Amino acid sequence: MEKKITTEGKIGDSLLDVVVNKNLDIDGFGACEGTLACSTCHLIFDENIFKQLDPITDEEMDMLDLAYGLTETSRLGCQICLSKSMNGMTVSVPEGVADVRQAADMGSSPS
Repeated sequence: MEKKITTEGKIGDSLLDVVVNKNLDIDGFGACEGTLACSTCHLIFDENIFKQLDPITDEEMDMLDLAYGLTETSRLGCQICLSKSMNGMTVSVPEGVADVRQAADMGSSPS
């Protein structure tokens, strides 16, 4: 079942800032604190909002490649800053989180 959270943020704040500043209950969101070292702030945007976002950087694309539930309209919340055109938008948080920082620990233990 999908949980809906409604909140507000200041123009210029990143979506990661909004989640942190409003203390929203999104498990594991923004684990690297916006340093582009994980994909835990992965968000899925509606097509109309996605088309208005600034171009994606190579660094963000590298992290998104590791994200769980990647879609054509996926972006990292730490890289998206609020603008007036985003008023009333809806974004989705994938059900799972892939934290690349923990990947080195996986598969290395003997069976």
